[in-house]
Amino acid sequence: MPPAMSPAMDDEALFATLTTRLFTAVVGDVMDTLGLRHQFLPPEIRALTPQMIIAGRAMPVIESDLAEDSDGEDFGLMFRALDSLKKNEVYVCAGASPTYALWGGLMSTRAMKLAAAGAVMDGFHRDTREILALGFPVFSRGAYAQDQKLRGKVTDFAVPAMFPNGAMVSPGDIVFGDIDGVVAIPKDVAIDVVRLAVEKVSGENTVRRMIEQGGTSEEAFATTGIM
Repeated sequence: MPPAMSPAMDDEALFATLTTRLFTAVVGDVMDTLGLRHQFLPPEIRALTPQMIIAGRAMPVIESDLAEDSDGEDFGLMFRALDSLKKNEVYVCAGASPTYALWGGLMSTRAMKLAAAGAVMDGFHRDTREILALGFPVFSRGAYAQDQKLRGKVTDFAVPAMFPNGAMVSPGDIVFGDIDGVVAIPKDVAIDVVRLAVEKVSGENTVRRMIEQGGTSEEAFATTGIM
């Protein structure tokens, strides 16, 4: 059973609560009520499998396209970014055009060795079978084997990353993903968001019981303010 919520919740308890008691929809709903309306990453970013869940601290990475006639620049800062991953961090990559893979099997192997929590790409991954065999959580726009060498390079990391839909992920934010998408929880409100989300789940359970017992959705909403 996950640890009880507390104002001093550490990361292990925070991630356990997210992955065992919560889901992205309720976390997003709570942030809407707090005025944080642009926290979901683009809807095209999906888990490799429906069962896959990711929760960890963001380590954002900026990828840039190379010129069409480039002969490659050895991936830029990609290896430094990958090797900098710490326990429970998520490699979050944005900035490239969707024309090549930003993540693969060997990168997953290295990230697992560093006890990272997963990878989230605003672009493609490759080596799908290898990643699935490793069981490493990866969220991306899909599988596409074309290599980033000759086409892109990492130009910066551990800096804020902006996504095409206006979402922004800063270093240390909480990245939480499941079958319904990926959401970024700002680090300064993370514990409050998780606490309120747990409370909302409890309220939704109450609404579910009311409906199962014959109540209408209108009555349930009028009583609880939840639907």
